[in-house]
Amino acid sequence: MKQIPYWMDTAPALPDRSGKDLPDEADVVVIGGGLTGLSTAYHAARKGARVVLVEKDQVGSGASGRNGSHCNPGITISPAQARKRYGQERARELYDAFRDAVDLVEEIAVEENIDCDFHRAGRLGAIVKPQHFEGLQAKQRDLAENFGHETVVLSKSELRAELGTDYYHGALLDPLGAAVHVGKFVVGLADAAERAGAEIHERNAATGLTRLPGGGFSVETLHGTIRAKQVMAATDAYTDKSMPWFRKRLINVGSFIIVTEPLGEARAKELIPNGRLLVAQKNVGNYIRLTPDNRLAFGGRARFAPSNPASDIKSGEILKREMTEIFPQLAGVRIDYVWGGMVGFSWDRIPHAGEVNGLYYSMGYCGHGVQMATYMGRAVAEMMDGRPDANPLRGFGFPKVPVPFYNGTAWFLPFGGAYYKAKDKFL
Repeated sequence: MKQIPYWMDTAPALPDRSGKDLPDEADVVVIGGGLTGLSTAYHAARKGARVVLVEKDQVGSGASGRNGSHCNPGITISPAQARKRYGQERARELYDAFRDAVDLVEEIAVEENIDCDFHRAGRLGAIVKPQHFEGLQAKQRDLAENFGHETVVLSKSELRAELGTDYYHGALLDPLGAAVHVGKFVVGLADAAERAGAEIHERNAATGLTRLPGGGFSVETLHGTIRAKQVMAATDAYTDKSMPWFRKRLINVGSFIIVTEPLGEARAKELIPNGRLLVAQKNVGNYIRLTPDNRLAFGGRARFAPSNPASDIKSGEILKREMTEIFPQLAGVRIDYVWGGMVGFSWDRIPHAGEVNGLYYSMGYCGHGVQMATYMGRAVAEMMDGRPDANPLRGFGFPKVPVPFYNGTAWFLPFGGAYYKAKDKFL
């Protein structure tokens, strides 16, 4: 059993981008080599900026290579919550951005000829209790009437044509949900950024930032210092102590995934006949899909604990029990991969992007990072080019006052996890 992400293990090999001389200056320095940083570098370089990206490990080594490889429309709170919180017009604008983000992933893959298995598989948002079916119908009406987004409600009997299990009591099918091999997309986007003119420096962590009197920043790294007119913080859940302002405003949650041995096409189709993406509509749910080589990838929070080798193994055992509860026919299947990673959450469950003290940022994707990180990278490139209106998240900035008694270590997660698991059980 490999304790590495399946997506990066089955992607084309990454070239070694370490050990290069750092230039003295750049127009834009991007800190972080995940999808946010790569997309920012790609789009800024295409605008003619001299871009340098520094990454403390390899591109895709954080959340961008460790996720469930879903690429779905839909905001991180319910449509009704969004309308109540922000008003109809702003909620619609936000929803449209999440939908456009999926389109952008597809556009980049086509334009840059990135073979990343992108296809509109469709997403099933499944409910686990029959009393939640009316809520599913209300959500469908809300999406159609207020957001211009058409989905299909499936009853439990109708869902049997989509899933080889009777575990769920209905689902909302979103036909625009997409599957993507995120490892291949990360590798392809890094190559595209370099072709556009961006420099990528791996294994060279940013260790400090200093604002310069005449404008811009001095960026200290492990292998030298570079002056930049503009800096983009693209570190999300992997933000370290070099950027304490963000670290105190992001809650980092562990998420874990197992991937089975190859099941063969016939057996895979017995589980998910039409190859849909599956997400359980729970506070602590699972995200499930078939891989291009007919394995089952099964992810979830499992344990409200950080990711490390020992924690990942324990979480993998929990996930296998959950997987076989949903699909009993997989009880004897071998698990070939298990891994974990960190997901950046904001307190209001909405991503945040903008500028603070001259520093640009986009973080807190709350589990929607594949598409939104890519989309917000483009938005930040536009913002740095003088278009603040390009930011669909304007006005949703992080609070000026940090979370009380919080320094970046989410000591309260086990208590929160117990609370949300109780809500799933009793409500």
